[in-house]
Amino acid sequence: MSTKTVSDSKSAVVEHRDQLLSVFAKGEKPAERWRIGTEHEKFVYRLSDHRAPSYAEPGGIRDLLMALTEYGWEPVIEGGNVIALSGADGSVSLEPAGQLELSGAPLDNLHQTCAETGRHLEQVLKVGEKLGLGYLGLGLWPDKARADLPIMPKGRYAIMLNHMPRVGSMGLDMMLRTCTIQVNLDYSSEADMVQKFRVGLALQPLATALFANSPFLEGKPNGFLSYRSHIWSDTDPARTGMLPFVFEDGFGYERYADYALDVPMYFVYRDGRYIDAAGLSFRDFLNGELSVLPGEKPTIDDWNDHLSTAFPEVRLKSFLEMRGADGGPWNRICALPAFWVGLIYAQSSLDAAWDVVKHWTMEERETLRSSVPKLGLDAPIAGGRTLRHIAGEVLDIAHAGLAARARLDAGGSNETGFLDPLREIVRSGKTQAELLLDRYNGAWGGDVSRIYEEMRF
Repeated sequence: MSTKTVSDSKSAVVEHRDQLLSVFAKGEKPAERWRIGTEHEKFVYRLSDHRAPSYAEPGGIRDLLMALTEYGWEPVIEGGNVIALSGADGSVSLEPAGQLELSGAPLDNLHQTCAETGRHLEQVLKVGEKLGLGYLGLGLWPDKARADLPIMPKGRYAIMLNHMPRVGSMGLDMMLRTCTIQVNLDYSSEADMVQKFRVGLALQPLATALFANSPFLEGKPNGFLSYRSHIWSDTDPARTGMLPFVFEDGFGYERYADYALDVPMYFVYRDGRYIDAAGLSFRDFLNGELSVLPGEKPTIDDWNDHLSTAFPEVRLKSFLEMRGADGGPWNRICALPAFWVGLIYAQSSLDAAWDVVKHWTMEERETLRSSVPKLGLDAPIAGGRTLRHIAGEVLDIAHAGLAARARLDAGGSNETGFLDPLREIVRSGKTQAELLLDRYNGAWGGDVSRIYEEMRF
């Protein structure tokens, strides 16, 4: 989730609709300026007892953040608390229960992305040694109940935690018990955005299947391969899902803006604090009729904040966010951007990927999305097939896209090697979730606590 950037500057008041659309249009970039922004979250736990540390306890989350300042990170303060860090590698921020996230800088190639990931993980591991903390790359806390988890002192989270139970049964689980990997990618024009959005949305279930890594809940198998993905099915239907209108004729910036305007608000940020606007209408805000700020109209910053509170499988801001993957181990962090960059940053691969999915009906897409958390690669697609039948083909398309980019490291290797962990899943037929279940039912003897040693970073 986003961390508010503190700034003394004021953005323009929104007086007309074109200003809303300009946020999307300003994201347009020529291909040579396309970048890769990777976000990855991890669970933080005490090595001694596997407990999730609170913010303020000695050696807890606040101390973790402050220790990272030794590596050049600058604190971001909210309400007197350090709630994030900013630096050359992007930002380090906190999810609601203390999950630690790196929102990486926009980078030119995957070699840089993986180096950035390596720097971050080396830093947090060194700090963890001093503080007695470890880190798990999973999509879901494997053994924690909601009541076991602390709450971080961030204003927007207090509003969301209060609102979530009103609109779904699993919103608190999303906030407190999940981790993800995401990648943010660019587009050159409205038409390019549309094609990338459609391919990303249609193939997001394949990413969910390939990165499935959340098979345990409160110490036992939960019946799913990606329970994290299942949680989104009843988090808040007004701001989640597959967005059928994306595949309709005429989709573009205007239609997405209409969707976002109909997403209920969470908050407005004023003078260093979050004002609870949960459930209110941004359309009313545009008319100066927001009950919590009567007579006041939104700014572009307010619109950008609001865009960050919609949670579809693909999200549009001034870039596209691919949001379907569980958190995972080190090599999966680099594999996710490789998957999407390969598919949508070379036009030939983008066209080939669209050819794979363009004939699917909306009903078939929805069926796939709803079945993939439980079935993974065995989830059904059009023509009586499953994701397993197209996974290798889609990875071949991504491979060709990465090869065409020809971004080489110092040793002369291109970016295709970052797909190897996904190739192994297709070759073996087993996702990370299935491998974990095999261990649970075999060598672990039903003891899920073994995951802390075997799956820690």
